[in-house]
Amino acid sequence: MRLHVDQRHERVLALVRERGSVRVAELAEELGVSAVTLRRDVEALAAQGRVHRLHGAVVWPGERERVPGPRTAADGTDGLVLGMVVPTTGYYYAEVVQGAREAAEAHGARLVVGLSHYLPDEDAPQAERLLSTGADGLLLTPSWERSAPGPGAGGWVGELSVPTVLVERWAPHGHPAAELDRVRSDHAYGAAKAVQHLAALGHRKVALAAQESPHQEQLRAGYAAAVESLGLEPAPVSPLDAEPSLSEADRFERTLAYLCEAVGEHGVTAALVHSDADAIVLIPRLQARGVRVPEDLAVIAYDDEVAPLADVPLTAVAPAKRAVGAQAAELLLARLADPVAPRRHVDLLPELKVRSSCGEDQGAAGGDPI
Repeated sequence: MRLHVDQRHERVLALVRERGSVRVAELAEELGVSAVTLRRDVEALAAQGRVHRLHGAVVWPGERERVPGPRTAADGTDGLVLGMVVPTTGYYYAEVVQGAREAAEAHGARLVVGLSHYLPDEDAPQAERLLSTGADGLLLTPSWERSAPGPGAGGWVGELSVPTVLVERWAPHGHPAAELDRVRSDHAYGAAKAVQHLAALGHRKVALAAQESPHQEQLRAGYAAAVESLGLEPAPVSPLDAEPSLSEADRFERTLAYLCEAVGEHGVTAALVHSDADAIVLIPRLQARGVRVPEDLAVIAYDDEVAPLADVPLTAVAPAKRAVGAQAAELLLARLADPVAPRRHVDLLPELKVRSSCGEDQGAAGGDPI
């Protein structure tokens, strides 16, 4: 027979009082409800001060140290399960996931992953699935069009019943998710760092060719701020900024035409290209059109996924992807250990990896070792 919510609460209280502490997953199974439902019950009871929630268990007041199951780590994190929802485990997020997994395992915790495939309607179901299988907390990279949610979007993220950390995403002030812990790369800083480097090499007119991505706005903002603060001459704007590409082939053709025109007619001598995969495709086509790299156009790529493998090894801005995942997992584990600690918003600064595509020796400061 299905219990009314009040009856279920009384049953939870009776079981926790009798045993001192019980795992959330065990309670859900015993009461015949989903883990998500049981977590909501526990949150309600904890808000009333009738039970405590600690490391995935429900604990009777005064029994905080009696947490069931094996817990050998000094910080009490051993045995925890961290759920992680990401758009993909390939490309950019492969290293993010790897960093989170390594940090979780170093604390005796386990990471489980759900994939949204960049489908916004898949974010919440993937999170619910991970919670239903026993995740104690969540690392979330929602599939928002930008790195922040649009108006009226993403409110569910701030209403989850477990500690949650945003990864490579943020929410504006006033949004329900704005109070969550978060870890992200400062992509605006990364773009500005690239422009600063090019200006130091003597380039006075730098173009930006950025593909559509959640980080595109941050790249534009950092690029524009650096151009202004360094007193550089404005370069023509990519047509893709006003009219998004219809396909990958369309993106390459229009970006190629834009860069050729920028060099031939507007005096552009350098460009920041997002991503380095795009740069690897574009450079041979530029050279076929008579635009030599780096002699006529110095190029810095953004992402550093495959930049060292280009025919002309690409100087690249490298977000600290693995560190982002590791920091996010550490932040979630800390939140699980101390739910009332001050919230934290962590921005990690990308690095510039100097190679050959700006006409420099790979042995220059900040470059890859030869």
